Amino acid sequence: MSAASAQRRVLVTGGASGIGAAIVQALAGAGFAVDFTYRSSAEAAQALCAELCAAHPDRSVAAIPLDLADRAALDAFCEAAEETGYYGLVHNAGQSSDALAAMLDQDRAETAMQVNFFSLTRLAKTLVRPMTRARSGRIVAIGSVAALRGNAGNAAYAATKGALIAYCRTLAIESAKRGVTVNVIAPGFVDTAMMARYAAYRVGMERQIPAGRFARPQDVAALAAFLMGEGASYITGAVLPVDGGLTAMMGVHRA
Repeated sequence: MSAASAQRRVLVTGGASGIGAAIVQALAGAGFAVDFTYRSSAEAAQALCAELCAAHPDRSVAAIPLDLADRAALDAFCEAAEETGYYGLVHNAGQSSDALAAMLDQDRAETAMQVNFFSLTRLAKTLVRPMTRARSGRIVAIGSVAALRGNAGNAAYAATKGALIAYCRTLAIESAKRGVTVNVIAPGFVDTAMMARYAAYRVGMERQIPAGRFARPQDVAALAAFLMGEGASYITGAVLPVDGGLTAMMGVHRA
C-alpha cells in the first residue's frame, strides 16, 4: 500500500471481538488507520488497541464506545464522524434475534433491525457524502447466509440481513459513478463466541458444510480487507458468501 493510501481511515462497527476484531487487525495490517466501535467490551477493545498500536506504531487505531441501539448516541457520533473523513466503513456490529416466525416478538425484532440495519443506513447517510465528493470510498456490510437461505428460528435476524442486502445493492448503483463501492459479505457459521450455544450440535453442523468446518474470523476479515483495497475498485453491489460452500449446496442429501 502506498504512503498516501496508508493515511486512509476506516471505521469498523463492533470491532472489539470475534469477526470485528479480526477485521480491525486485517485492516491495520494492510496499512489503514482504523477506528472501531464497541458497546460493552471495553477491556477487549483497549487490549486490541494496545496490541495493534504496538505492532503498527506508524498508524492510528482507536476504540470508540457506541451503542448502535441508542439512536441519539448514534446521531451524535455521526455528526462528529462527518468531519473525520472516513475512506471506508465496515458495518460488522450485529444483534441476534432467534424465534420461530409465527412467534416473532416485535420489540426484540425492532431492536435487532436498529442495530443490524438502520444503524448502517444512518452511518452511510453521513459517510457517503464526503466519499462521493472525494470520488473514492468503500462500504462493506457484514450480512449473513441466513438472508440467502431459509433457516428455522431465524426469521427476524434474516429479515434484518435481507434488508441490509437490498439497501447496499441500491446504494451501490447510486454511488458507483462517484467512485464508491458498496458490497456485502455473507458469512456462514463462524467460529466465534456467538456459536458457543451450538457446541452440542457442532459436529453435525460441520458435516453439512462442504468445507467440513466452521469459518475462522480471519476468513471473513481477509475478504473485508481486500474489498477495501485498490484491487476491488470494480466490485460493487455484490453479495459474497464466506460459507465453505454451504449456500452452493442443495439442502437434501442422498443417504
